[in-house]
Amino acid sequence: MKEVRGHVEGEHDAHQVLLYALSTCIWCRKTRQWLEEAGVTFDYVYVDLTDAETREAARAHIRQFSDRCSFPAVIFDEADCIIGFKPDAIKERLGL
Repeated sequence: MKEVRGHVEGEHDAHQVLLYALSTCIWCRKTRQWLEEAGVTFDYVYVDLTDAETREAARAHIRQFSDRCSFPAVIFDEADCIIGFKPDAIKERLGL
C-alpha cells in the first residue's frame, strides 16, 4: 500500500513543490518519477487514498490555480499549477 502523503528530498529545493496525484494513475506515477529523477524536493498527496474531507480540500486547492481539477497537479510556490504529465513545462518552471 502506498503512503497517502510524503516528502521527497532532492538537490533542487529552491521552490516549494506539491504534487497531487492518484495512486492508480500512470501519468501521476510518471510525474513523480520524473521529479525524483530530476532531483526536485517535493511533497506529495495521493488524493484517492485520503478521506473525503481531505479529497475535497485538495480539489479546492487545485481549483485556486486552474479551472481543471485533474491529476497529476503540480503546485509551485503556492503561485501556479501545471496539470498533467508535462516534464518540459515543469523543468522550465523550476529553471532546471
